[in-house]
Amino acid sequence: MDHLYKFMKILCSLLLLLPLSFMANAQSYEDSILQFRKQYISELLADKRAPIQPQQVKSLNFFPPNKGYRVWADFTETPGSKPFLIQTHSGKQKPYREYGIFNFTLHNEKFVLHVYQSVDLIKEDAHKDDLFIPFNDESNYDATFGGGRYIDLTKNDIKYNKVLLDFNKCYNPYCAYADGYSCPIPPQENHLHTSIEAGEKVFQQ
Repeated sequence: MDHLYKFMKILCSLLLLLPLSFMANAQSYEDSILQFRKQYISELLADKRAPIQPQQVKSLNFFPPNKGYRVWADFTETPGSKPFLIQTHSGKQKPYREYGIFNFTLHNEKFVLHVYQSVDLIKEDAHKDDLFIPFNDESNYDATFGGGRYIDLTKNDIKYNKVLLDFNKCYNPYCAYADGYSCPIPPQENHLHTSIEAGEKVFQQ
């Protein structure tokens, strides 16, 4: 009986700890997103071409961190793809090439996003592995910037043809804050017919 009592006592203790463990994991993820945003704002202000001033930081707006917008995607490379021009908000065009395609499921719906590389940037060692995902979604012109948002990844984020796609890390192009920038406009193939209520919101001037 003593052994049974000790076992039940240990079991009850473990069951009480489980909710705390889940809360700690959830809090840890939320903290990581908040830290990511602090770093994002710091780098934004440090850029010599920064579109905002320190006093405007209070106007930056984000959705609360939401793990539901963090999904695994299947990656398919598109080798030999030819460079093409992406239109920008300034009217200029910038050369990109498609690196691959992400297939993923969000809220029980299947979606596709095309991932690109800048033809100019991949010539630089510091940016040769950079990947760029510009996209539009149904929240544009309402909760988020009308010209779409971006996600940055690197080739190293893709493991065994899988990638963790986190929309909580999507951000606005500089054109969301001020005129005079050549921000790529997401191609039509990257229009998501759903509302992505995660990441950066519209800039509240």
